[in-house]
Amino acid sequence: MELLRIHGSGDVRLDAYERPPTGPNDVVVRMKSVGICGSDLSYIKIGGIPTPGTLTALGHEGAGEVMEVGPSVEGIAVGDAVVVNPMMTPGNIGSGGPEGAFTQELLVREARLGESILPIPEGIDFDVAAMCEPLAVAMHGVNRAEVKPGDKVVVFGCGPIGLGMVLWLIDRGITDVVALDLAEERLERARALGVQAALDPTRVDLRAELARLHGEVPSYGRVGVGTDAYIDAAGAPNILTEVIMMAKLHARLVITAAYMKPIEFPAGRMLTSEMTITTAVGYPTEMPAVIAAMPRLKDKIAGMISHKLPFSEVMKGLEIAAMPQSAKVMIGFEEN
Repeated sequence: MELLRIHGSGDVRLDAYERPPTGPNDVVVRMKSVGICGSDLSYIKIGGIPTPGTLTALGHEGAGEVMEVGPSVEGIAVGDAVVVNPMMTPGNIGSGGPEGAFTQELLVREARLGESILPIPEGIDFDVAAMCEPLAVAMHGVNRAEVKPGDKVVVFGCGPIGLGMVLWLIDRGITDVVALDLAEERLERARALGVQAALDPTRVDLRAELARLHGEVPSYGRVGVGTDAYIDAAGAPNILTEVIMMAKLHARLVITAAYMKPIEFPAGRMLTSEMTITTAVGYPTEMPAVIAAMPRLKDKIAGMISHKLPFSEVMKGLEIAAMPQSAKVMIGFEEN
């Protein structure tokens, strides 16, 4: 077997791997499909997540088939098609622990049905099922925005997380959604999901376009655009200032992108809008809701996958995932 691990900054390798034995409370999942996440690329860039005595194992967006079940595990059987919830595993699979999903056989320690192991609904293929994790991140960001039908929303970034946010917004009956990205390929994917508009913010006057689409609202002696909520899934340092300068009274901004460096913003301008800025990370409760929605949204979810490569070409997959033209890059394990 092999396991994708980070050995240092920019140094990622497909290492020979011997899976640890299955404990009484563990299960082993034969991996079928694993997505490449933007955080995987960030981990590689910074040299991994420092854990004494370990290398960072990659892969946290996985779906597969149960092949071994410890005697103390309840409700999980060999042959079950499942999604792994890495946030509910002791080692946070793929994000700092010894296990990562980019391997043929994944050990899930202290496995619990409905928590770390979630059944895949009938009729959902493994590629769509493996989208559960990024879609849960996206749903949590939308939940944090506290939006409702009739609200006007802007999503910065149309990578997999941003597209997932667009999917959930439209699924909840929010029709006035503007998606922003620099890559035309990603904007086309947003249009296919049904956004009100998909724009490259470097090619338009963004404030003027939002005023045209969402209207304008007086706010303490100035005029803000009518957008109710902004969600930052892009991480560009200018976004925060840009939103503050055009926000209306009580507008909301949710930051889901990872900022590695401090940024400055005009806090004084916020006094005239009383806007709220908050953050969203992970998916504390959202995975079951995502899985429940998959049967009716599976075609749209499948359309968010831009590339699929075999596990033997995972290095090439990492390169493709770093390109702005890609959406979700999926690694398959057909040989399993």
